[in-house]
Amino acid sequence: MTAPGVPARFRALRVDVEGERARRAVVELTAEELPRNDVTVRVAYSSLNYKDALSASGNRGVTRHYPHTPGIDAAGTVLRSDDDRFVAGDRVLCTGFDLGMDTPGGFGELIRVPGDWLVPLPDGMSERDAMVLGTAGLTAAIGLELLQRSGVSPALGPLVVTGASGGVGSLAVALLAHAGHRVVASTGTASSRPLLARLGASEFLDREALAEPSARPMLKSLYAGGIDTVGGTTLVSLIKSTAVGGAVGSCGMVGGAELQLSVFPFILRGVALLGIDSQHYAMPRRQAMWRRLAAEWRVDGLAEVPGLVREVGLEELEPAIEDILVGGTVGRVVVRVAE
Repeated sequence: MTAPGVPARFRALRVDVEGERARRAVVELTAEELPRNDVTVRVAYSSLNYKDALSASGNRGVTRHYPHTPGIDAAGTVLRSDDDRFVAGDRVLCTGFDLGMDTPGGFGELIRVPGDWLVPLPDGMSERDAMVLGTAGLTAAIGLELLQRSGVSPALGPLVVTGASGGVGSLAVALLAHAGHRVVASTGTASSRPLLARLGASEFLDREALAEPSARPMLKSLYAGGIDTVGGTTLVSLIKSTAVGGAVGSCGMVGGAELQLSVFPFILRGVALLGIDSQHYAMPRRQAMWRRLAAEWRVDGLAEVPGLVREVGLEELEPAIEDILVGGTVGRVVVRVAE
């Protein structure tokens, strides 16, 4: 029996896997099919991330059990709660943990999650604002925080953002520039340069400049470090090019998971390699970071920057999923879930 205040049925993008083929369709589900967690939330907005596209393609490394509803991000309103920290009507957001992986995610009008996964929506931030940022924005913000904690200041030199035209990359450009850093945007998508300039990039670097392998243990120190969303040779080249006392935050591996480099940048220049993990980011720090993103780290007018945000409904997700899988997405795709 459906709990009071919770609709009996809701729409969701459902993925099923038959053999090696994934089938996706917007279907109607019952609330009783949701997991038995503490808090039921009506989702207003979600966002599309690369991990969502992998889940929607039947990738068992992301999602083990199908049929499944992807969506690692969600923002909406509590409908029912068995957790004393939340009551019906609270506005909340959820990113990371197991949402959208093996727990039905934000590409459905309802989610039911543990209260431990929920962050109260900060004052002055709408559900759509939160999903313009989403996991990508949280990841970029954690990267900025780690760089600051490592002592990287604007005076040390420019910071490179690799994969700058993607979701994490574009938001990292905006946040680093907002914090006063000179930002070098590394991208292979020439058409994204006007957008990245509007977000605050002052210089551009073709992605091939960092993707070319070098046998030298260190390269000329050109940068204070940066945020790398690519991995592989690109990350290696950035580390080798980082100045004394600099740091590089790492959060991606589309360019490879292996690092072929010596210890010289670390022991001769004191370069720090910082892992950025937003999925398991501790809740007190997570809540503080979202409040920060709504206040002193808020980039005014971010959602209105031309070319940054594309909004789609559940029925329009199919081409967006295919685009992100082949690297054709620039900026952020926000998913309008509620009708």
